[in-house]
Amino acid sequence: MGEQEQRQVEFNGQREGEEVLFVFRRHIIAMRKGFYMLLVPFAISAIPPLIWQNNLELFLLPLAGLLIGLILFGYHFLMWRFTYYIVTDQRIRQVTQTGFFGTDVVELSLSKIQNISYNVPGFFGEVFHFGTLVVQTFVGDLVVRNVEHPEKIYNMLQDAVAQTVDKGGHETHEEITT
Repeated sequence: MGEQEQRQVEFNGQREGEEVLFVFRRHIIAMRKGFYMLLVPFAISAIPPLIWQNNLELFLLPLAGLLIGLILFGYHFLMWRFTYYIVTDQRIRQVTQTGFFGTDVVELSLSKIQNISYNVPGFFGEVFHFGTLVVQTFVGDLVVRNVEHPEKIYNMLQDAVAQTVDKGGHETHEEITT
């Protein structure tokens, strides 16, 4: 019973009776800018000690560059980690972290989805298993770049939309016959 109660409240804003089907996020490759921000300050700060090897204080410079790089990397990591997509039996909810304190939330009803497609961008996409997922609706497209295992997410979304359509179809049929 404790497990059932825990499953009932899985995210802030969840509706009563709404079941979470799965949660996904972007691939770690989407954080490559963060990795660059880690390496560039460290590499640049390592150059002066190599040029002026007589000055021992300059050997502290790479440590400062590493610290700056870790701070920049931490920022990008937090933005990646706290941006995720929740798929329930009723909707898709995109939660995007914007800065340390800002959050953007976009919701899309599964019944409004017209088409779902995905694209794997060449060799690196195949090797590292990432791609772009496009969810098309009447009002516009939800494009999720650098999704981990796009074919798997695509199939799971297709199943969720099909279940919603079937459920909606049965409800309409019952209302007409009653």
